[in-house]
Amino acid sequence: MATTDRMQLRPDSTVSSRLTLGAVLVAMAGVGLVGYGILFLIRNFSGFTELGLSSQQVGGTPKQIRRFSPDLYEYISHLHMAVSGLLIALGITAIALAWYGIRRGQRWTLWTVLSSAVVALAVVIPPHYAYGIGTLGHLGPIYLDALLLVIGTMVSYTALPGRITSSRSH
Repeated sequence: MATTDRMQLRPDSTVSSRLTLGAVLVAMAGVGLVGYGILFLIRNFSGFTELGLSSQQVGGTPKQIRRFSPDLYEYISHLHMAVSGLLIALGITAIALAWYGIRRGQRWTLWTVLSSAVVALAVVIPPHYAYGIGTLGHLGPIYLDALLLVIGTMVSYTALPGRITSSRSH
């Protein structure tokens, strides 16, 4: 008989509702990433400087940067668009994994969403502080999104079927 990562038994309603709640929270974090990615893209064309950063922190206004080096301006714009696309894609992936995997109790989907977010944050966050652009206005939305993801992950994890808990012991 082939084994799968799917739940073989129907969970009780408490476990099922907690899994659903956890999955919804993780999916909401995904929606937050999609929204932030779209905002990031809009800012590229409307204000150029990222959310929560000033011209003093980035070394000039968009006009000054473009005047200094049109090629540099276009390169930065291209990076903004690439980051936007990656944020949107990561958000869509988190939503799909939450709704079609975590909600059904598939452990691998929970760990995939969490590990991809941890890797992204581990790469993205430190340079912000090293370069003096780690402002709350700039990173705050990502911190809130990460908190939502962690809460959703914890709720989902505690509701996974087959997990041994202290409340089930003698």
